[in-house]
Amino acid sequence: MASFYVENFGCRATQADGAAIERQFEDRGFQRATHVADAKLVVLNTCTVTAAADQDARAAIRRIHRANPDCEIVVTGCYAQRAPDEIAAIPGVSQVIGNSHKHLLADLIVSRERQVPRSTANDNTFVALQDLTTQPSVFVSDIFAHTELLAAPVFDAANERTRPNLKVQDGCDNRCSFCVIPYVRGQSRSLPLPRVLNEVHTLISSGYREVVISGINLGRWGRDLGDLRFEDLIRSVLDQTSLEKLRISSVEPMDWSDELIHLVASSPRIAKHAHVPMQSGSDTVLRAMHRKYRPWHYREKILKIREAMPQAAIGADVMVGFPGENDSDFQQTRRMVEDLPFTYLHVFTYSARPGTPAASMGNQVPVSIARERNRVLRDLAAQKKLAFMQAFVGKTIEAITLCTGNEAYTDALTENYLKLRVRGKHAANRWMNALVEGSEDGALVGLHSKSKCPDDSVYSANQTGDA
Repeated sequence: MASFYVENFGCRATQADGAAIERQFEDRGFQRATHVADAKLVVLNTCTVTAAADQDARAAIRRIHRANPDCEIVVTGCYAQRAPDEIAAIPGVSQVIGNSHKHLLADLIVSRERQVPRSTANDNTFVALQDLTTQPSVFVSDIFAHTELLAAPVFDAANERTRPNLKVQDGCDNRCSFCVIPYVRGQSRSLPLPRVLNEVHTLISSGYREVVISGINLGRWGRDLGDLRFEDLIRSVLDQTSLEKLRISSVEPMDWSDELIHLVASSPRIAKHAHVPMQSGSDTVLRAMHRKYRPWHYREKILKIREAMPQAAIGADVMVGFPGENDSDFQQTRRMVEDLPFTYLHVFTYSARPGTPAASMGNQVPVSIARERNRVLRDLAAQKKLAFMQAFVGKTIEAITLCTGNEAYTDALTENYLKLRVRGKHAANRWMNALVEGSEDGALVGLHSKSKCPDDSVYSANQTGDA
């Protein structure tokens, strides 16, 4: 029986794709290897959102080829879609399979091993197909099957088996000027509702108590399925499954409708957590980015979310160093971050992506200036996160244990997205109440509370929003 190993790079969507690839191989009788050195076949599932992501993938190919020269290395994912010839030229690469063909990956590999003749680019299926015996074969197309969407649950960390992440949407119809993702993942497409519900039912049957749903542009789920909207997906999961807790991943500001805000705020079965990409607080920069909202629109959405959910986690993506971003633009971003009730930020430094409009813009910001702006925002975000955490000291808070701990403490995650270290050893995948004693090293520290405190000191879903 052939052995395989999948190594993933990048975002949650890429991780979810990797889980689906593993499922493909297992369904065909392949055996998963524990270590890359033991695998006959290694699949590298790449990211290309930054130049550093490309560099990481190239370094991994060389490392694996040195450590396991007899294995077949297959490179897939976003970098494979964007620059297949560049990857095919790296020694050790056997196949390059872009996102356009990722849903066929296992079949393509099996057919290569059997040396079954395949079609060429004449039928718009493959951009290139080299001689199997001398060069890597390349499977990439500009055309994505609109019904193709890999879906398999994935977990945030190797030792965390309690919060599966389920991708329900892929691709993006936006054309932000800095972003390469629409070119490497294709148009927005949704996992049909029956398949979403089936995956959730399967996870519940396996004992999972919280599921995170995610996508490349999650709020656009359903737009390609007729009259369905993202809110319909949320309601269906609540009405047709017994899932204890649903957590929503990143949703663009224009998709946080009043209806969605009310739905999240009013249901005790939805985690009180909103991640709303911001990118910039400057109107000039947002326009140059081709973002579909203005700073005042964004501010209004965040304040509505906070009003509906006073203790919710509210996070954002913020980019610094976008071409043309001057000191005034950055200060507008800094002030917006300072003013709004964020509890955490993901701060990114702009990285030019070949083929995107922003890559050819003038006034590229010097790296040293961009890095300093990044540091300023990260420091500000750390202060806001600490203040948010301190507000729960002395209170009892609801959390789910992430993994079986040691005798000293067990890692957990609160419903509103705070790390919590519960004193003592506790079983994984259990909702519990913990009395917060303080915070250290970016996490709350608490003691398991077997009985709930009076309602005015307990933070749980039932004491937020309209519930």
